[in-house]
Amino acid sequence: MFSNILVPTDGSPLAFKAVERAVEFARDIAATVIFLTVVEPFHIISIESEQLTSTRDSYERLADMQAAQFLAEAEMKARERGVTCHTVSVESDNVHLAIIDTAIAHSCDLIAIASHGRSGVSALVLGSVTAKVLSQSQIPVLVYR
Repeated sequence: MFSNILVPTDGSPLAFKAVERAVEFARDIAATVIFLTVVEPFHIISIESEQLTSTRDSYERLADMQAAQFLAEAEMKARERGVTCHTVSVESDNVHLAIIDTAIAHSCDLIAIASHGRSGVSALVLGSVTAKVLSQSQIPVLVYR
């Protein structure tokens, strides 16, 4: 069956429910879970370089802290259930490609993902990241709703 499951999370409530359900599934089949958070790089146009540096540093610090928090919560859930897990944080403009690339790099045989995350309001059925992962991944994808 499946032995390595990639579970991306953006910290949204639905993503955390997907984390919980994926952990239960992994426990049932004795699989390892790799939790992933993708941090989007800082983008801004500014005339004053001092403002840009300060803003970039603040953004990167906050983004790293949030990613660490999301991953720590997911890791705690897995440890509570006795599931072996690893955490990964990557920076990318293309979240869906980062998810697929991470799954390949970690020899994952399943991607378990929430149907939508923080941008879910704009997507009626599936979030755009989830839809792109579904359409472009050669690895099976399990979508939690």
